[in-house]
Amino acid sequence: EVQLVESGGALVKAGESLTLSCTASGLTFGDYAMGWFRQAPGQERDGVSCISWTGEITSYKSSVKGRFTISRDSSKTTLALQMNNLRPNDTGMYYCVADRFFSALWAGKGDYWGRGIQVTVSS
Repeated sequence: EVQLVESGGALVKAGESLTLSCTASGLTFGDYAMGWFRQAPGQERDGVSCISWTGEITSYKSSVKGRFTISRDSSKTTLALQMNNLRPNDTGMYYCVADRFFSALWAGKGDYWGRGIQVTVSS
């Protein structure tokens, strides 16, 4: 059974930093591109950042560029999202997602999804 388990969510103040982690199991980690999606209250879920199978290619939602960094550790089968200078509009449920195709991630068509972790940024 494939499992993606997010951790690291918290309530923080604007300007602070937070790192989310996702631990994957039940799949061949190196065969999957990985990403983070976010669903803010009352809004649709949309892509925040994605990373290719080897980690060589990364992409970001424009509003988080320069503040967020995505990374992966194949030896530990983990995905991370370092979030700096957090803003109130970064608040939402963050989901870890895996797909064999990098392009499919941004389309929200991930093969596997985590249950999500809450991040709340107060002003």
